[in-house]
Amino acid sequence: MSAEDALTDVMQLLETEPAASSGGGGLVLAPPDIPALREHLAVLVSRGKAKEAVGAQLTHEQVKRMSDKEVEKYTKRYETYVGSKTTESLIDSFIFVASKAVGMAVKIKDIEAYQKELRADYILNKELSDLAGNLSLKYGRFLAAANAVFITTKHIDFSPQLPVQSHSSWDEYGYPLLGIDEVDGSAPAE
Repeated sequence: MSAEDALTDVMQLLETEPAASSGGGGLVLAPPDIPALREHLAVLVSRGKAKEAVGAQLTHEQVKRMSDKEVEKYTKRYETYVGSKTTESLIDSFIFVASKAVGMAVKIKDIEAYQKELRADYILNKELSDLAGNLSLKYGRFLAAANAVFITTKHIDFSPQLPVQSHSSWDEYGYPLLGIDEVDGSAPAE
């Protein structure tokens, strides 16, 4: 089949597409569920988080009287806030775990200064923000579990364990060796 034949086949398929998909040729989004969004804003007001999350101190009465456009506006602000906090948390956790992993391979002079410098780096933060944003859009629920792992890892002591003191009367597992001339709990026979 030549390229011209393939193009003709594609054009025929496009011409015979059902009418439902030809209403503008693009993706048709469902209208937002304004009552559900309004309820979500009311929950933010009840929790006392409206000012922090949407940038305005709202009351329940104000939320009830908002126009649909205002509800959408404040919901978008909230989504931006949540995305920012999620990204911040993931970046912080990733930098902490990555710096600990690097610290296991090489000696770092000042781990806190190293982490601070990584957090302040524009390029690193830009790339990690993009990565976190893409991941949260695709795998939002799984990120909660991943972040729990990161947080748990923050609390693990990665310092080398003290070597077990070797004693001639202990086996390699740290259990006492009882010889012919020894009785458990007593001194060796003379």
